[in-house]
Parts: sequence; structure tokens; C-alpha cells
Amino acid sequence: MTDVRAPTPALVVLVGAAGSGKSTWAAANCRPGEVVSSDALREQVGESAEDQRASPDAFAVLDEIVQRRLARKLFTVIDATSLDAEGRAKFRAFAAAANVPCVAIAFPTDAATCRRRNKARSNPVPTAALTRQLADFEKAAQLLATEGFDAVFENPGTLRRIAVETGDGTAPPAAMRFGLQLPRHGWPEGPEGTSTRLRDLAQAAEEAGFSSLWLMDHFIQIPQAGRVWDDLLEAYTTLGYLAGVTSKIRLGTLVTGVTYRNVALLAKMIATLDVVSGGRAIAGLGAAWYEHEHTAYGFPFATLSERYKLLEDALLLLPVMWGKGNPPFLGQILSVPDTTCYPRPIQERVPILVGGSGEKKTLRLVARHANACNLFGDASTVRHKVDVLRGHCEAEARSPDDIEVTNLTTALTAPSHDALDRACARLRPDGADVDRWLARVGAAVVEDQIARYALYAQAGVQTAIVNLPGAPDAEDVAAFGPLISAFNN
Repeated sequence: MTDVRAPTPALVVLVGAAGSGKSTWAAANCRPGEVVSSDALREQVGESAEDQRASPDAFAVLDEIVQRRLARKLFTVIDATSLDAEGRAKFRAFAAAANVPCVAIAFPTDAATCRRRNKARSNPVPTAALTRQLADFEKAAQLLATEGFDAVFENPGTLRRIAVETGDGTAPPAAMRFGLQLPRHGWPEGPEGTSTRLRDLAQAAEEAGFSSLWLMDHFIQIPQAGRVWDDLLEAYTTLGYLAGVTSKIRLGTLVTGVTYRNVALLAKMIATLDVVSGGRAIAGLGAAWYEHEHTAYGFPFATLSERYKLLEDALLLLPVMWGKGNPPFLGQILSVPDTTCYPRPIQERVPILVGGSGEKKTLRLVARHANACNLFGDASTVRHKVDVLRGHCEAEARSPDDIEVTNLTTALTAPSHDALDRACARLRPDGADVDRWLARVGAAVVEDQIARYALYAQAGVQTAIVNLPGAPDAEDVAAFGPLISAFNN
């Protein structure tokens, strides 16, 4: 028996004769609502589960249920014999229409066992019909691998739901660094335990091999990460603390909105962070987007065009503040008569990262002024964005090798499926749909995470920044060690 590795969501088609064990396997590995059974539907639309006269109606209902579940991206298992090629083709078409993978599982149970199990039923399949099914299965088993299923399994063991994109899993991991983002600061021990928790997480990240540690720069928790009243620390105060409890890991924000602080003051703050951290600061900048926190704190929220002008001014001003002398600066919006900033940063140039994937404005600003970008999306989307960035670099007569490509994802990893199940049980919110939550947080064992991030490395990502779901602990961070090691080649 082999484990079944099925993406989630997916359509899983069970193929086998009566008595082959399909229903038993489905009951042991799936939640009841995920299994669409032809026998159960015959019982609903006919006199009993064995009422073959009700089969046309039962399969019409089955088709309707399957299509509606797939439209909602729900993991779905078809428990029917699925012995005719035409029927299997129809199921694959349902999956393709919903853009959901389709997996076949064959049950090659020997004829004697099928006959014994069938005979034990209260209403067994007629002997002649079972003989035909067994013969049809032999033909189907030879065709499955050629019919276009995304994966075919035989003699299945435990179902393993794969919630991340892994490609074919054969791509070798290229060299890539990893960063850790901490977007939530509310832990069970409350504010009294926050400093200890932060220290433990930061030191675990350093020990695991993370090259950088990032905080969001917001004053009110954003909707994507929690509730407005959830704890959220001020970023630069916290980065100063983290500088004191770590020694190697780089420190930055992902990202600071240029509307949040006087930009010259921001330059001073980042220079100070660089000094107290021994030269480990990264300047993450963005145009700002969260209007609610601007309104709540009384910050002006300018038009998008004005915010982009301010962002470009900041990209030009920061290196002046950190450079030699104190020349005046006059930008499109900013005017700084005296750019005195002592002590200067320890780094000759503090790297500046611009967050956002906008192809016309943001990536053009990256090509002109920044040392790094932060892109969103799956591997194919990132690959496209990297190509766009290279085009802007060509237009700006700049080498794309001068710009580090980073990508932000959510990931929960564990050394084994059992450990992953325990972590998910601890972190998954009450009432959250299991499969959707697994996909949203990128939950996977180390080997699948390696395959996942290999796709990003191939797309051009040089630093994969991950955030963890819920209120992670040092053990959750340490679980990334083997994953990070796989890319340190």
C-alpha cells in the first residue's frame, strides 16, 4: 500500500469493482460530506442502494453534486465503480472546468476477496454483474495512466492532502535564502510575555538559518492578519529590541508606508537601527495603502499619485541622509534643508526594498532606485513579475543582478504528517474549513515545502520571506531548519 498524495482541493475518482474496498477506504480517509456515493444516491432516489433501476437518476444527481462542490473548490471523492472510460472522461472534464486537479485511485483487489465481500452484503451485486466489473477493471487499470489524470494511485494507503503547489516534485532546489516575518504579536501569555516570546522566536529563527527577520509596519492590525483590537507592536521600537537579542539575522520592515513618519526622521531611525544592530538593517518602503489607520491616527492620506511621488522622493532622500556631508534635498514633495544624520549607518549602503508588484509604477521605481523588491503571488505570477522588472531594468540601463527578488508567502511546516496534523490542530481557528485553511497557510511537510519553494527559486526568487499562521512558537520556527538547509547549496 502507498500513501495517496492528493492536492487540495481536488476531485478524486475511485475505480474498482464492487467489494474492492472503495467505500471502506473513503470512510477511513475522508470526511462524510466529501464523499459522493452512487450507492447512497440510489438509496435517496430509488428503493435501496442496490436499486439498479434508479442508477440513471442517481448518477444525474451525482454529477450535479460533484460540479457544485468543485465550483466551490471543495475536496470531493466520487465513490462509484467508475469502470467506463466515458464516465471517467466526464469527471475529468468537471474538474478541468473548475480548474481543480483530478486524481484517480485504483483498487486492484483480487476477485476472490471481492466475491467474498459482495456475498456478505445484504443485497449483493449479481454474480454475473460482478464478473463483468472485474473484467472491466482489468481494462480500466491499463488505461488510467494514459487518460490525463493529474495523478494515478493504486492499492491506496493513507490519504495525504497536499495544500501547496509542488510541480512534479523533481526540480532540485536552487540556492535561496529565507526570511521570517512576524505579522501578529498577540500571544497566549499576553503583553507580559511578549518580550520573551519575541526573543525566543528571533533566536530560533537565527538558529534555524533564516537570514532576515521582518515586521509589518502598521499601527492597527490589518484585516488580512487579524482584528483591529489585536496586539500589534510599533515596528522600529521592536526591531531595536530584536537587534539586542540577536547577532546575525538582518532586520527590516515589510514595509514602512512613506506616509507614516517624516521621511528624514525615518532615515535617522533606520540609521540608528543599523548602528545598534552592527550593520544589519534593511529599509523596507512602500506607498502605503491602509486608509483606516491613517484616519484613525490623523495621518493625511493623499492620492495614490501623490503617495508614489512621496515614495520616489524617499527612495532618493534616504541615501542622501546616509551619505557624506549634509546637502539640502528638494524632491517632488519633500524639502529637507539639512540632511545631517550622525552616526552614519555602519553599512556603506543600507539596502532599500520596495514592496508591491505593480508593473507600471512600483517595479519601475524598483528598477530606478531600489536594491530589492517584494513580489506577491504563486511561482508563475512571480516569474512574470520578474520578467517585467527585467524589462524596466533594461529601460533604466541597470543590471537586474543589482536587485534582489524577494517573495512573501505564508507557510506552516513540520517534519512529518503526524507533526503537521498536531500543529494544524493547535493553530487552526475554531470553525475554519480544514482544507481551505491548509491551503491559505501553506501547510506541508518539509519535503513538499522544498518542492514548493524550488518553484519560486526557479522563478527568480532569491529570498523567500515566510510568515507563520496564528501565534507561532519557537518549535514552529525551528521546523524550517531542514527546509532552509536544502537551499543552502
